[in-house]
Amino acid sequence: MDDRSALAALAAGDETALGWFIERYSAYAATIIDNMLLPRLTAADAEEALADVFVSLWRSAARIRPEGVRAYLAGIARNRARDALRAHRLELPLEEDLLSLPSPGPDEALTERELIERTRSAVDAMTEPDRGIFLRHYYYGQGVAEIAAALDMNANTVKTRLRRGRERLRAELTKGDA
Repeated sequence: MDDRSALAALAAGDETALGWFIERYSAYAATIIDNMLLPRLTAADAEEALADVFVSLWRSAARIRPEGVRAYLAGIARNRARDALRAHRLELPLEEDLLSLPSPGPDEALTERELIERTRSAVDAMTEPDRGIFLRHYYYGQGVAEIAAALDMNANTVKTRLRRGRERLRAELTKGDA
């Protein structure tokens, strides 16, 4: 069996085809999920996210291109892992994505904390949909095309709003530094 014939069988409701996909791709999807969830969540949460990946494959089999199965599973695995983190309110704070400084001293810690607060304030001051686009891209790791599809926008509009958001953030963070 190959991806093409297994997808056709899965679209026709063949449970053995689902078993074939699980056997072939579960380690791949589990690695993606585990890297995102463990150790912050339990192994049971990771297993549930993995099961959701294959339920989604079952439901969408008729729309998936055979050459895109691996990419589809990777995308669904990332999304299910993000959903699990959101459900448990374990998202990484924005400042941890932007700043990763090794063990600062007291003065550096104060400066870092001020920068974190200024960053948070600057992002919070953005208006919608710019703030949502900025957070989706830099906080949740969504790509431009994914954001554009989710918000029913043109990809170029999303890129422009991201660029303007970076410019506003840079201007806010360099205020008073000159």
